[in-house]
This record gives sequence, structure tokens and C-alpha cells, in this order.
Amino acid sequence: MSNPESTPQAAAPSTSPPSHAGHTHTHTPLCRSCGAPAAAPAPAPWTGDSPPPAYRPIRMPAINAPTNTAAIVLSPVPQPLPVPPASPPFAFQAPAKRIASPDDIARFKDSTHGRHFLGFVALLSASVHGRKLSDPLPSPPSPAVSALLDLISALSAFVASTPPFPHSSRYGNPAFRLWHEKLADSVNDLIAPITATAASPSDLAGAELELAPYLLDSFGNGSRIDYGTGHETNFAAFLYCLARLGLITEPDYPAVVLRVFASYLDLMRTLQDTYLLEPAGSHGVWGLDDYHFLPFVFGAAQLIDHKYMKPKSIHNPDILENFSKEYMYLACVMYVKKVKKGPFAEHSPMLDDISAVPNWKKVNSGLLKMYKAEVLEKVPIMQHFLFGSLIKWED
Repeated sequence: MSNPESTPQAAAPSTSPPSHAGHTHTHTPLCRSCGAPAAAPAPAPWTGDSPPPAYRPIRMPAINAPTNTAAIVLSPVPQPLPVPPASPPFAFQAPAKRIASPDDIARFKDSTHGRHFLGFVALLSASVHGRKLSDPLPSPPSPAVSALLDLISALSAFVASTPPFPHSSRYGNPAFRLWHEKLADSVNDLIAPITATAASPSDLAGAELELAPYLLDSFGNGSRIDYGTGHETNFAAFLYCLARLGLITEPDYPAVVLRVFASYLDLMRTLQDTYLLEPAGSHGVWGLDDYHFLPFVFGAAQLIDHKYMKPKSIHNPDILENFSKEYMYLACVMYVKKVKKGPFAEHSPMLDDISAVPNWKKVNSGLLKMYKAEVLEKVPIMQHFLFGSLIKWED
């Protein structure tokens, strides 16, 4: 007869009937292979008072993750293109929305200004390869660049004079509407010093009609109290229009990124923190940032060929602390880590994945491709993009 105690069912010590009166004999489970006593009994079964721990994945599943990742990877890297200059006489007009469908996206992507706008972003990126924010500029700031910095300073002063209201909600402090009203009331006066730097300012008479809507939509929506990559793209479009008018030229581009755009980013962080702007159309957990995209593009360009800092360096808190004031990419990562809680790989899986890329050049080129595919080719974002005489809609 086989020994029943050699079976694997003996999960805990069992007690057999007494062999002699007044005595019990406890049998130890035996190993099926060698017959020796088992080293330890199996754990007791789970009870209602001590349930098994809930399964927790290493990384939370991405929300609205891009489904065309392979297409993005295989697509060509957007190349820098010069901005086609506009020539007088100008026929300025109030810009309007034109994009409402994927067919419209395809039309814009293949149009002259669709190609050159993306080329303008790539050219801005290329202009700051290997440059820190504090580096001396290759040429002194032009009058237009100085006027742009004055504009952002004026908008920063509006924040100081428009404190947030007592507000218990997570997003949407209504005081932002007052800030945005101040922007709208003064937008023409803010633009006038920029157009006054033209070689022939009279040629740009009435330019505010076309430029103002881009600027008004660069700092978020006053009604919804939100901000996203579409608003950021409108600020890039505002700069593109200035380039078309010859107010900023290619020698200005390092200053446009390292001074103007960096100041714009600082202002937007202030607005986001002060008025609790809601992320507009957030891509969820897979996105780079709830609000921004371009500072990652420009910031990765700054770090190209850096001797010591690699993409994986974002996980070093000392590097973030010491160099975030010099490199936009590190500043953005530091901001994300400040406002989001929990493991970095869970709340920012895209940034975590990018940190495994071997060098910053690949990061920069990949982000340019991603900006084209996930911002400029998305209807929910580009349906708010504006077209006028400087960025023409081609039927």
C-alpha cells in the first residue's frame, strides 16, 4: 500500500488517530522525490481577515496611448526650412479656423505653410544645439526680440496685479479670466512696439488685426481656464508670423528660443500654478507633460553632444537641481516630478521610456517627429489653429 503522507496534498501538519491510548503522533510531510521530511510546511490559506494583496502592475496602463508609434518611428525627421518672407503691400485680415477633419489636416500638412511652419520649429531647435540658457548670444538681441521680452514682462506684471481668488477646486481659478481680460484689453498696445521695429513701420499698419488673435490664444482659454499644446503652438505661429514679416530673422533664433521662449515658458508655469489652469485635451499618462511639448524639443537640442549628461540623467536628482536652470528639458522634468506624485515610470511612462534612448540627438529627432504626428496632425488640437494672410489656407 502506498504511503498517503508522501502525497503533495499535505499542505500543513496533520494529526493521525492515536496509536496508543493517551498519545498522539504528528506526521511531518515527506518529499515525494527523496522521502526526506519537508523543510517547512506550506503557508496557511488566506482568510477573510488577511486577504491576499491586490495585484499592482509595475506600470499603470497608458491612457489614450498613441497607436501609430511604428509610423512615427519610421517617418522622416522634420528638417529645418527657412521662413518664406512676406512682401508688401500687405493685406492683413482677421485669421480664422479652417481645420475640421482629417482631410483638412492632410491639406495643411502638404501645404507650403504647413511644411514651412514645421521647418521653422525645426530651425529654432537647430539654432540652440549645445547652448545653455545662460550662454552669451551669438549676436545681440534685435529690437524685435527686446520688444518681445518687454511684452512677456508686461504680462507677468498682470499676474502680480491679479491675485487668485479663494478657490477650493483642483483646477480653474476664476481670477484667470480677469488676467486674460487684461491681455485682451492691451493686446494691440503690446504688439505695437514689435511692429515698430520694422524697417518701414508704415508698411505694417494694421498688422495687429492679424497678429492679435495668435497672441490672445497663446496663453490659454479665458473661458475654460485651460491651456495645452494647441495654445503653445499658437505662440509658435505668432513667432512664425513675425518671421514672415521680417521682424525676426535667423540670426535672432537663438535669442528667440533661449530668451523669448524660455521667458514664455516661465510665464506659463506661473499662470498654471497661480490660476490652476486645467490641461486642455490632456493625452493622459503617456504624455510628456500635461501642458507643453516644445520645451522638450528645444531642451533636447540644447543637450546634444553634452559630454556628461545623457537622457538617463533625468533620474539623478542632483543633476536636475543643479542644471534645470540651464536646460529646458531638465526644467520640464523637474516640474513634472514636483507636481506629480508616485513612481516616475507610472505617472510619466513616455519620459521614462525616452530616458533609455542612448543620446540627445535621437531624443531631439524623435520628439520633432512626435510633434508633427501628435500635435500638428491631430484634429482636436489643430481645429483651433488660425489662418490668415501670413499663414494661408490653401483650398
